[in-house]
Amino acid sequence: MVAPPWYELPPLGYGGLEVITAALVDGLVDRGHDVTLFGAGNRTGTRARFVSTTGQLQYPRLGELMPAVLHTARVNRLIAEGDFDVVHDHTTDGPMTAPVRRVPTVVTVHGAVDGEFGDYFAALGGTVRLVAISQAQRLQRPDLAWAATVHNALPPSAIEGGPATPDGPVLWLARFTPDKGPDLAVRACQAAGLPLVLAGKCNEQEERRYLDEEICPLLDDSVELIINPGRADTLRLLREARCLIMPIRWSEPFGMVMIEAMAVGTPVVGLRSGALPELVRHGVTGWIADSADELPDLLCRVKEIDAEDCVTHVRTNFSAAVT
Repeated sequence: MVAPPWYELPPLGYGGLEVITAALVDGLVDRGHDVTLFGAGNRTGTRARFVSTTGQLQYPRLGELMPAVLHTARVNRLIAEGDFDVVHDHTTDGPMTAPVRRVPTVVTVHGAVDGEFGDYFAALGGTVRLVAISQAQRLQRPDLAWAATVHNALPPSAIEGGPATPDGPVLWLARFTPDKGPDLAVRACQAAGLPLVLAGKCNEQEERRYLDEEICPLLDDSVELIINPGRADTLRLLREARCLIMPIRWSEPFGMVMIEAMAVGTPVVGLRSGALPELVRHGVTGWIADSADELPDLLCRVKEIDAEDCVTHVRTNFSAAVT
């Protein structure tokens, strides 16, 4: 199992890909597979045999080319020296080197494939086999070398349920980018007269510029702003929220935060885009709007959603224990 070098598994803070990969690793170990995890840092919280390519997590250099390609070069050397049946690669650049590996490479595609990312996998052709994380993602580029569609999952221990919190704030939890719609979340909650917690990743320069110039001018006393919450704070916010709002403007291929919310009994209110309709059952685990104008009314209807239905939905469809 090849993870990117940015964060540890599972992550202490931001890192949806790392949450997914950690759950997958432990699910395979539980089924009796011998899993070696290649990553960065000096520890892992998974039950795999951990092999690090560098003692330092590389998140301060996220987005740079050299940490990624150096990690891949070292991983490939270690793979060549080992005895493996298959390589499951979660990095971006690693699949390019699949032809030099002595064993097959399968790749979980974690991003949208309607642009250059899809062109990249098309150029790789049949050198790798691809796993989609939703039907919505797969339908963007049906011509790619898809082997299967496998929804992301949570470890069973994360599907803990909890009481409904209908008097809590609405929660927006994502990266501060226009695609994630924080401005729509603010306006919808203001129109509905509901408090909002706006919590998200804001490390990169463009994220900071967008927050400072586009979002902060919209805020009033009804909005609590939390920058870069840690993992424990994120889980607490999900449990305390009346609902999670997902006013996405792009064809998001999955959206881990939605199943994390439903896993603790928190319903989801979002815009119909990407994989959201695959994850949220309209009227059962949340509400799906066809336009942003519908969001305020739907936010006021979350009391109609049964928290236990949300948990059951995740346990049945998005648990790493499901075979």
